[in-house]
Amino acid sequence: MDTLHLAEHMRTLGHQARAAAALMARAPAASRNRALTALARRLRDNTPALQTENARDLEQAHAAGLAAPMVDRLKLGPQVLETCAQGCEQLAAMPDIIGEVLGLKQQPSGIRVGRMRVPIGVFGMVYESRPNVTVEAASLTIKSGNACILRGGSEAMASNQALARLVQQALAEAGLPPDAVQLVQTTDRAAVGQLIAMPEFVDLIIPRGGKGLIERVSRDARVPVIKHLDGNCHTYVDAPCDVAMAVKVADNAKTHKYSPCNASEGLLVARPVAAEFLPRIGAVYAAKGVEMRACPEALAILAAVAGAKLVPATEQDWSEEYLAPIISVKVVDGVDAAIAHINHYSSHHTDAILTTHHANAQRFLREVDSASVLVNASTRFADGFEYGLGAEIGISTDKLHARGPVGIEGLTSLKYVVLGEGEVRS
Repeated sequence: MDTLHLAEHMRTLGHQARAAAALMARAPAASRNRALTALARRLRDNTPALQTENARDLEQAHAAGLAAPMVDRLKLGPQVLETCAQGCEQLAAMPDIIGEVLGLKQQPSGIRVGRMRVPIGVFGMVYESRPNVTVEAASLTIKSGNACILRGGSEAMASNQALARLVQQALAEAGLPPDAVQLVQTTDRAAVGQLIAMPEFVDLIIPRGGKGLIERVSRDARVPVIKHLDGNCHTYVDAPCDVAMAVKVADNAKTHKYSPCNASEGLLVARPVAAEFLPRIGAVYAAKGVEMRACPEALAILAAVAGAKLVPATEQDWSEEYLAPIISVKVVDGVDAAIAHINHYSSHHTDAILTTHHANAQRFLREVDSASVLVNASTRFADGFEYGLGAEIGISTDKLHARGPVGIEGLTSLKYVVLGEGEVRS
């Protein structure tokens, strides 16, 4: 697609999205919920066909030599599709927050002042690999009364097109504008530059993908951006702790799945429990082929673990998002050192403490400067579906507007509403 036709294509999408957003903003909650349940049904009914399209993308990805974590993210298996369907149903069952008035208070003048929750309008989403993001973005768009323009990665084009067709069919079935969810139908990278520079059509941009993509969007966008650059998450094993529980959680946080941004990349261990804990988790990681890049103290303890893949950690390892069977390991003095290490090296995404010490848990919750902070649970829970949001549009490490998994509320804004009975200002 040449530059002129690409610009025309993107402006057409923008015009259609803006018109659809106006209709979605006033659509009854019942219609939006019908679209969500229709989408859930269509995802289940079309699982075999969707997997056929996904197989085309996987074949091309392997042929192109796509990195293993990216190929893993590209897979659209039955369980992934079932989770997407359940997310749609979970959203449909949630209360409608559009039009909700918060904090209405009467002022001395007689007027009553509150804030009403309203849709953002139109948001653009730029994402890589994961085709399930198409459904997550679409379902949240529908529930929140917005419109969206989606630009998925070229490696998932067949999967994204098939999913987008089902979304538009579900919208039409519920009497809603199909253009409320549109997919950019070109793999031309210039489309991203167009999408992020259309403030007359797009109110918000959400990039979801590799660090390079997010840095580019953040740098060049002419509209507000909700983002996170990477997911350098940590699990800290405190003293005292339930060591058996800590082994189970630290194993899950790292090895449940290597490619997500909420997998733990760093393991911090309090010195008093290091001699008991590290050999046990080391044996688990060794059995699963996880390489441990460790500080000298941790290396000395782990050296006795049969089959352990051990590498001396470098300074860079403390900041690294591996997205692979690799984890950095460091012995620390205690909770103070753990908090200091996390706040210095982490990406402020998700960090967990495993402890039986209530005061240490409370300090960790208050003082770790991350979007999600967990006590005695795996970092893998940092997810909109697991948090009961129905789905998420992404995980924000920003501090303004939205932080953590971005669900319905993250796609809304608040405006002031004033109710009077003829009052005038004196």
